[in-house]
Amino acid sequence: MTVPVRSPRFADVREAVDLAAFLRRLLHYDRAAAVRLQAGGGALAVFGRPPSFEVLAIRTARLSETHEFDVTVSAGELLESLDTEDADGEAGVRALPSAVTGPPWAGMLPPRGGWRERPGLPGPVDLRTRLADAVAEFRSRDAALPEDRRTREERDLIGRDIWSRTVGDTELPLRAVHAAQSLGFLRPAPDLPVALLTAGAWLRLRTPFGSIALRGTGSGLGTLAVTVGTV
Repeated sequence: MTVPVRSPRFADVREAVDLAAFLRRLLHYDRAAAVRLQAGGGALAVFGRPPSFEVLAIRTARLSETHEFDVTVSAGELLESLDTEDADGEAGVRALPSAVTGPPWAGMLPPRGGWRERPGLPGPVDLRTRLADAVAEFRSRDAALPEDRRTREERDLIGRDIWSRTVGDTELPLRAVHAAQSLGFLRPAPDLPVALLTAGAWLRLRTPFGSIALRGTGSGLGTLAVTVGTV
């Protein structure tokens, strides 16, 4: 595909600032991270996959004009190209980075439509409490490992046990909640709107700051390996 010469501008500076923060978090987990960009109408969707969580993270931004493009680029190069505020007080992308060969996940994105809300998801306070308890359990079990079992494999087993547990009366694994908080989507506000949506085999945890999407068990997004370094 041909990347448009006209670089996208954001509807306001806050959109660029939030997108930059999202990209920095992705790069924290993978310095070579790629992101897939899909622009349609007046919105830009940015997809990334932090490897520690085995989920897709989605951040959207409002644009000041209509754009149509679909390209996978380096997250680091995109971050460097962001103008969070230029001389005119506007924000945008100076120039879209060159396209890169997309990783396998970039060809398996969730559907754009057909989402329905799924009941049974706890509220934001309960989600953060459950997450804090899980982090404490991970650290406690990790610390209790004898010296001859303090290996990556043993820690991964602990991580799989904890983070694969489902949340509330849903099929959503706790690792999706962990990813949402780590990427800045699940923020400490008691009235934060959170929802669980489904479309076919996909689950999507949505907040006003972004979404975490993953396919159901056995759908092909891989297995979890969370170690002490990602807690």
